Amino acid sequence: MDFDLVIKNGTVVTHESTFTADVAVQGETIAAVEENLSGKIEIDAAGKLVTPGAVDIHVHMQMPIGNFVSADDFYTGTRAAAFGGTTAIVDFIEPRPAQSMVDALAERRALADPRVVFDYGLHMTIGPNEIGKLDQVPAAYAAGCGSFKLYMAYGLRLDDGQLLNALQAIGRVNGLAVVHAENWDVITTLIEQNLAAGNTSPHWHPRSRPAPFEGEAVARVVELSAFTGARVHIFHVTCEQAVRQIAVGRSRGLPVTGETCPQYLLLTQEVYDAPGVLGTLPVCAPPIRDEQAREALWRALANGDLQVVTTDHCPFTTAEKATGLGDFSKIPGGVPSVESRFAAVYSYGVGSGLLSLNQWVDACCTTPAELAGFSNKGKIQPGYDADLVLFDPRREIVLSTEFLHEQVDWTPYEGMGLKGWPETTISRGQILVEKGRFLGQAGFGRFVSRGYD
Repeated sequence: MDFDLVIKNGTVVTHESTFTADVAVQGETIAAVEENLSGKIEIDAAGKLVTPGAVDIHVHMQMPIGNFVSADDFYTGTRAAAFGGTTAIVDFIEPRPAQSMVDALAERRALADPRVVFDYGLHMTIGPNEIGKLDQVPAAYAAGCGSFKLYMAYGLRLDDGQLLNALQAIGRVNGLAVVHAENWDVITTLIEQNLAAGNTSPHWHPRSRPAPFEGEAVARVVELSAFTGARVHIFHVTCEQAVRQIAVGRSRGLPVTGETCPQYLLLTQEVYDAPGVLGTLPVCAPPIRDEQAREALWRALANGDLQVVTTDHCPFTTAEKATGLGDFSKIPGGVPSVESRFAAVYSYGVGSGLLSLNQWVDACCTTPAELAGFSNKGKIQPGYDADLVLFDPRREIVLSTEFLHEQVDWTPYEGMGLKGWPETTISRGQILVEKGRFLGQAGFGRFVSRGYD
């Protein structure tokens, strides 16, 4: 039988094993993983790694924050992600005060559906206004939002009682709570103290969000998970204190997982000491921390105490970041990473011997898909979506705004060298990127209704 597409002679890397085989695609799905397959179209992957498409379950496209909107829209952001080997994302919904969760979902989908170049899902945010709408959680879940975002910071912050109510509601539908865990009372007090003392530069951003209190916030979430039985995923972990709380929870058999991001694995807090506007660019929350924290995160990925690498991709332009000069608390927070994540974890994780090939694929592809409820993604198996990447482990590149495709005029990884980069990205059997050329189209991606039944 001649399949529609066969990727031949590559080294297939899954979360469990590495082996030589051909991968056949029929229509939108993987049809066979064997040797000596033939297809109407054949791609020679000799010398390449064949992986599942990477899955990023934490991105912010077209996200309003204060007076700004994140620089990548659903087209430019998914296009950039495809260049980097990502074939599925999960973004966010923030309902307006008088808006139902299901109506907010429809509104967000109206923005995304015509623009996405590959498949996507959405987390439903539960802020203070949604505590009175918790009876709508089953309807949101039934409409495809299997996961719900809870904040412990900013204007969307929930107090502990509200967190308890939200987790109980999420647990009743077997949804997943994804949590921004910080101690907002401590943070706001330290910001006030620093600004009053004239400490206004980005240097004081990480000093106003101490690592022990990130750990303390994670500990509270873990205990709430234990009490409610709700499944909880901790977003953007930056420090050993938070890792320890996740590990302790998991050792108790609790349904708790955690992620970190490239900025925390590759950078240290000295980036905030760069002169002028350069120091404002890497501001994100929780903050990038010291070398000891960076090394602890790599160890946590290697030993399984952290399960996922996402990006928290939320870029703002240099001009927008500069509006916070003179008051670090006013800098719009977020960095661009959606294109470089997959290759960066390979280069600095696998390339240094910290991670195996299978751990790389597990952290960037398989476990994110499973956590997010993408039941047909993240694996190279017959019947799964044909989301595939041909990855060249020998290609050396230097990250720069000229090389990357994110719609922003800077990158926190400027000048950083990587060894290993995706050559071809395939979504549901369609080639999106091939040897540096974008072949996809806006609107090809679909909203994926996610659940855990």
